[in-house]
Amino acid sequence: MAANGGTKAIVAALAANLTIAVMKFVAFLLTMSSSMLAEAIHSVADSGNQLLLLVGGKRAQKEASPEHPFGYGRERYIYAFIVSIVLFSVGGLFALFEAWEKIQDPHAIEGDFWWVPLAVLVGAIVAESFSFRTAIIESNHVRGQQSWAKFIRNAKQPELPVILLEDFGALLGLVFALLGVGLTLLTGDGIWDALGTGMIGLLLVAIAVVLAVETKSLLLGESATKADVAKIRDAIESDGTGIIHLKTMHLGPEELLVAAKITIGAADSGLEIARLIDAAEDRIRTAVPIARVIYLEPDVHRADVPSGQAFAGEQGA
Repeated sequence: MAANGGTKAIVAALAANLTIAVMKFVAFLLTMSSSMLAEAIHSVADSGNQLLLLVGGKRAQKEASPEHPFGYGRERYIYAFIVSIVLFSVGGLFALFEAWEKIQDPHAIEGDFWWVPLAVLVGAIVAESFSFRTAIIESNHVRGQQSWAKFIRNAKQPELPVILLEDFGALLGLVFALLGVGLTLLTGDGIWDALGTGMIGLLLVAIAVVLAVETKSLLLGESATKADVAKIRDAIESDGTGIIHLKTMHLGPEELLVAAKITIGAADSGLEIARLIDAAEDRIRTAVPIARVIYLEPDVHRADVPSGQAFAGEQGA
């Protein structure tokens, strides 16, 4: 559901941004408003980002190979990280540069088409609101009781947090642009248009930094959530098997690696140990279906290594 929901949100955002980008470029050509140009570039960058997310999702579905035995699930993280770079450079830095240029030489919005940017911005706010609504609905399917901030920090699927932040940034950027253009039309002073452009740039840079930090953590390899770690621990221990240590790591949004050292009896035969491990693996996969790769190492319980001892990296987010 998470993957399908992410794709639905991406497609909705892509359709909205392509339409809005065309309208914004037309408004810029008619009025030469820097806020409109910054917003047009913002929409183009967002459209490119959504295409990158779709490409990442497609590439992540490739089968594992001898060179990549754990598969390609992290392709989705790589492309999400590229999105943050594009948003920072193409969107944020361009808007800041345009704002600086306009501050040096501010000019009012003139001509018979002064109303065009206002109409485009209002229409864009409506379109982006529908896209944002789709992202919220799809995110709620997997968010549970988490706050939005915690969901963005802890989500293992990168697409929904990226679309949520992009759509939120787009809506807030449109408000900044509307204020800048509106005040410029009211006062005849182009400095307001420049300030609106600068606010858009700062907003995009801030969102890009948040995305980069969160995606970097996923690329480095995050453990399972605390809830999933608890389910895995309960599944292993449910027949009396002890855990010496347990580690987990996401190989992709829907693929989890589980490695644990478990206790066995000193007199257990090889066949008994194999059956114990097979049964534990079945229980783990039942409890946490995304646990696709499981390595359980048997060891005899020793008094100096208490069962259930936690090692670094065991705890989930």
